[in-house]
Amino acid sequence: MTTPHAIEPDPALADRLFPGLREACLDPPGGTRGTHGAGVEQAHAICIEAARRCGLDVSRDFAGNTCVTLPGTDRGARTRLIGSHLDSVRHGGNFDGTAGVIAGLAALAGLRAAGVQPRADVAVMMTRAEETVWFPVSLPGSKAALGRLPAEAPDLRRSDTGLSPAAHMAELGFDPDAIRAGRRHLDPARLAGFVEAHIEQGPELLEADRAVAIVPSISGGYRFRNAVIRGACAHVGSAPKRRRRDAVATLAHIIAAPNAARDRLDAAGHRIMATFGVIGVDPEWATWSREPGEARFTLDIRSVDLPALQTMRARLDALTAEAEATCHVSVSPGADTSPQPGFLNDALLDRLRTAARAQHRGARDAVRRRTRRAFLPRHRRASGDAVHPQPERQRRPRRVDGTRRLRRGRADLHDPGCHA
Repeated sequence: MTTPHAIEPDPALADRLFPGLREACLDPPGGTRGTHGAGVEQAHAICIEAARRCGLDVSRDFAGNTCVTLPGTDRGARTRLIGSHLDSVRHGGNFDGTAGVIAGLAALAGLRAAGVQPRADVAVMMTRAEETVWFPVSLPGSKAALGRLPAEAPDLRRSDTGLSPAAHMAELGFDPDAIRAGRRHLDPARLAGFVEAHIEQGPELLEADRAVAIVPSISGGYRFRNAVIRGACAHVGSAPKRRRRDAVATLAHIIAAPNAARDRLDAAGHRIMATFGVIGVDPEWATWSREPGEARFTLDIRSVDLPALQTMRARLDALTAEAEATCHVSVSPGADTSPQPGFLNDALLDRLRTAARAQHRGARDAVRRRTRRAFLPRHRRASGDAVHPQPERQRRPRRVDGTRRLRRGRADLHDPGCHA
């Protein structure tokens, strides 16, 4: 068997898959792989074909999640699971989700090519329906695999087609009745752990000049998809202010207040985000000469800072009551569909940090050795004399390929519609 330090992933596989997925799902200015739609089906098919060519086992569960496995010598041992999602938002980024899937496939392909068989199964999971813009429920693909998706979820309505997940699943040959029955495909007791590699969707790694980071927590909070303010229509020239029930003016106040609260929390050392993603009025009633009687909006509040989330929710509740009392409107935020924050297991986090520090020290020493060798004068390098590089000739070490690729993909990373 090949020694562990000689094992490398298959970068050529990644180089083929990224452009292939982009072309198959192209929907300018990005790509669309909508849940249970044609784009995501193509993405799964492309990755399945690549896995089979590498000699890996492929299976699918009743919800349409795909699992690619490199079998271990002990099939009774707990599986090491890696992967991510293949669906996207509309006009999403090409790396969102796919980077984690392709990283896993490249790793398994490298093990297979090196003739390595691990003790336990190592599997790459390609989950369905991670992006919640399509259905008003969080993480239905992975929840279905674990038997944790509510029984009523298959009967919800997709945001664009109006059809239920059950209808879409049945069309693709999956089994929504298994979800209703609470069946599970993955038993947590049979898993040694799950690791997801994911593209960063902000600028912080680039600003910190880092290629990779460990994520100790996932933001959660409050997500209101169907908030509505109801007032009354009025003529813009004849209705006095004291008689107006202005839904749009109320909306403007509601937008400004959470952002001001966020700024105060940020100044106090708390990190929290509040985003009004969609705002609008009914176009049938909208005109320049009439005050709209209704306004709608979405609000997404995210953080891993639990006290900050509690403060923001209290401010939102107070703001709603204030608006109803002073503006004579009704404010209904609707159902909260956001998951709660998630935190990485402390023991696993410590192990990852220890491994990362060790790898960093090894890479740093290797760079130093390469740098000393690179700048030795040719005649003295051959003779073995110990000569230090001249300061004026020192250069910054080259970035690893992955970092260069991230920088080339900056437009994709900062696509404002790349994740939900």
